[in-house]
Amino acid sequence: MRYPALALLLLVPLVSRAQPLHTVQTRTAEGVVEGVVSADNQVRTFKGIPFAAPPVGALRWRPPQPVVPWQGVLSTIHFGPRPMQERVFDDMVFHDEGPSEDCLYLNLWMPENHGPGKLPVMFWIFGGGLKAGSTSEPRQDGGSLCKKGVLIVTANYRLGVFGFLAHPDLTRESPEHASGNYGLMDQIAALEWVRRNIAAFGGDPDNVTIFGESAGAESVSALVASPLAKGLFVRAIAESGTVFSPEPKTATLAKAEAQGVALAGQMGKTTIEELRALPAKEIMLSLKTHPLGDFKEVVDGYLFPMDPSLLYASGAQNAVPLLVGWNRDEGRNWLFGKAAPTLANYKDSVRARMRDKADLWLKEYPAANDDQAAEAGASLGVDIELGYKTWKWLAAHAATGAPVYRYRFDQFLPPPVNGVPHAAEIEYVFRVLYSRSLPWTDADHQASEVISTYWTNFAKTGNPSGAGLPDWPQYLAKGGYPIMHLEPKPHAEPDSHVGHYSFLDANPLPPKN
Repeated sequence: MRYPALALLLLVPLVSRAQPLHTVQTRTAEGVVEGVVSADNQVRTFKGIPFAAPPVGALRWRPPQPVVPWQGVLSTIHFGPRPMQERVFDDMVFHDEGPSEDCLYLNLWMPENHGPGKLPVMFWIFGGGLKAGSTSEPRQDGGSLCKKGVLIVTANYRLGVFGFLAHPDLTRESPEHASGNYGLMDQIAALEWVRRNIAAFGGDPDNVTIFGESAGAESVSALVASPLAKGLFVRAIAESGTVFSPEPKTATLAKAEAQGVALAGQMGKTTIEELRALPAKEIMLSLKTHPLGDFKEVVDGYLFPMDPSLLYASGAQNAVPLLVGWNRDEGRNWLFGKAAPTLANYKDSVRARMRDKADLWLKEYPAANDDQAAEAGASLGVDIELGYKTWKWLAAHAATGAPVYRYRFDQFLPPPVNGVPHAAEIEYVFRVLYSRSLPWTDADHQASEVISTYWTNFAKTGNPSGAGLPDWPQYLAKGGYPIMHLEPKPHAEPDSHVGHYSFLDANPLPPKN
């Protein structure tokens, strides 16, 4: 429940007489918000600030609309509801009221005493396949990272069918003749809120860095590509994901509209107004019992005037400094899946997947025994899942003259994880290892200091290098391809897979049967 400020103050003595709530107020363009200062007087926090009107009723499947200004003081000490979603990922833990279509809220963390000058702003976009996630996860709490002299903003956005549905009726009613991508438009609306309001909190509207992981990194690459986001940020960090593909792959508007028509049909409806009249849970139940595939980004002719790959190839993207990378073990199981990584399974899997080009692939990724097969299969998977398209993305972006940096996060998580899987870096970036109960070591804490310092250096200056850390060279500087390996003692090494990327360029992955 979201309490009015007066009611909240009346409740405080009942909650804790020993430590009264230290509140603080700031006036935004839409009204006054009231947040809190941490018990140690180091961090100022505002949670659950509305940045757009609730996208419900007639506003379902429309671009985000302005917030109606409020009178009085709005209490912002609790996270707003998370976007509508099913339980998808077991590693997601939420500290909010639950899912709701009324989900367009953002949060801010800033150091209480940061000295003169405006704070650089870091705008985080959470991952979850564009179908799950929320800003209320403890592993993306900004209270520790902001102590490095930055202002952290996190924002919810619509997910799945509510964030990415396209339909002919939606296209017809749109002044831009577009539909879909509402979740990305929510992110842009939140950035516009930052542009409009962040100075009131001590942030610099002219120094905003967007960063995100997985689907959040996809979103980062989408915002870098989109003309609608121009001028809203000056640099970008993408962790383990991109919407960029070497060849056009994002769904066309016609294909996405057909998916929307199929949804209406399976629910016995013919118009978008009929779909808008349905309860959100009924739509989700229909998709659970009769799946229609993921609802994702679409080349709508508006947010994406053309496929993102073509936007990058033409140099039409936002030419901002870019820092991109992934975690050591991501993609390593792409080829084998649940099969044992034996030589026989390796050859069988390559022949099944690469078909008439299998011999070329086996020559490029050779193996003569089980151990070599396990490593060759892992190498092939990493290259296909992340390496090759990131290499192409950075090359296309560097053509604009913008600096690009590349990393690999190498710090093994403690047992029982014992690896560096997808999303492993998030707690390290936010300096919140305590958010997960693992036997963390001094090496883990040192790795967290390394990656969080590089990230905040980049947010402050556009260059991750800084005092106390090894210099991080640009990825394409003078034709070189150095990757910064992030661990307690970070170091740069040449990218040993560039030859594989050239092979993939000449031998595209065959489509699945």
